[in-house]
Amino acid sequence: MEYFQGMDMPRIPKGRRVGQAAVNALRTLFEEHDHIVQEISGQNDFGEDLYVTFTHDGRVTSDTIKVQVKGGDSWRRGNGYAVPVGRHVDTWANGNIPVYCVVYDPDAKRLHWANGTQQLRQSGSLHPPRFIGVSPNAVLDGSTMASFVAQARRYVGRYRGRQAVLTHLGEMSGVEFDPGDHVLHFVNGDDEDLIFWKRPGDTVATLLLSTQGWEPVLVSLESLLRSQRVVSEDERDSASAADGLWAAEDLELSQSEVMWAISCFISTEQADEGPEDDLAECEGCPSCTGEEHADIAADVLHEYVLARVLDRIEAEPDLMQRSILAMREEGELDPDIVAELGPLESDPSIVSQVNKLSRATVTTMDDIEPKALRLAILYLIHRIYVGGPSLSPDQQIRILWRIPEL
Repeated sequence: MEYFQGMDMPRIPKGRRVGQAAVNALRTLFEEHDHIVQEISGQNDFGEDLYVTFTHDGRVTSDTIKVQVKGGDSWRRGNGYAVPVGRHVDTWANGNIPVYCVVYDPDAKRLHWANGTQQLRQSGSLHPPRFIGVSPNAVLDGSTMASFVAQARRYVGRYRGRQAVLTHLGEMSGVEFDPGDHVLHFVNGDDEDLIFWKRPGDTVATLLLSTQGWEPVLVSLESLLRSQRVVSEDERDSASAADGLWAAEDLELSQSEVMWAISCFISTEQADEGPEDDLAECEGCPSCTGEEHADIAADVLHEYVLARVLDRIEAEPDLMQRSILAMREEGELDPDIVAELGPLESDPSIVSQVNKLSRATVTTMDDIEPKALRLAILYLIHRIYVGGPSLSPDQQIRILWRIPEL
């Protein structure tokens, strides 16, 4: 005994114990719900710790994900957590199997998740993030397992059939298309890409042009046909200013591009004869409804919302913190919102702007980063309703706050 007491025996690092505890906790959780888990040897650091194949009604599916697991409090960043990407950026972003990142918080004894592949693909290949943001709202436990599996299986399924085409176009343009949307693609003689995007029932479509940096512009059949009629430049500019829609000349579209866009309207006409009030979703807000949303400009909407946010914070200085707590107490958030929260909450500079948001620091949209405003809106607002354009802004835009107004 004295001999061993005198020796300097090797110690197992605490970080390794915590990391293995995180892997064990996640593996146990998946197996308790009958999903199949294969652990990757810790001797091989390829950026993944587990393969998970999902089951459904007792049957094995073809849906598999890879998981990178981190444990410990060293992964905390901003209002959330962050998993370093390191040299795994290419394999996580471009592999055949999506990679999810899971962080185990030993203090809260909770697992939190993020879709690492989705975040990398949305950021683009030119400036990939150094970290995958993980939201504390993205809790993975027995109560949220079903929604997590449904989200993960939908994401895996994005690369099959027609959805694979929509996924490719969406990643190329930075837009999330709904499976029911009309999405058509055109490549001109100079290998430049144009995407026509219209929701069923809309009379207005969005054009996404690679030459415009994929900045979305609204067009209608009428605005495109202006280029086919002999009108003065002043008349065309006046019409564009009145309806907020772009003419072909404004976008510098060639004759073949104009005819393609017009044919897109014509080819979707039959499907567009359905009732317009079937449409409810708007991607510009946390969750926005209103069939006439296209009639209000995005900058007008966001300026109005920002003004209302600042009014409430001025009247209730603790509103932001109370709203954050209310969001986390909601439990099961929409997976798309959870995915968006991750990179926002893990960025300390964005979180700092949100925590300091007031009329003393912000007066107009130019005074706040778009990402910080987006995070503030996600925290404070549950839903935004947009009514008819004939109403005043106070009547046209109705905000449903996470914390009801006093």
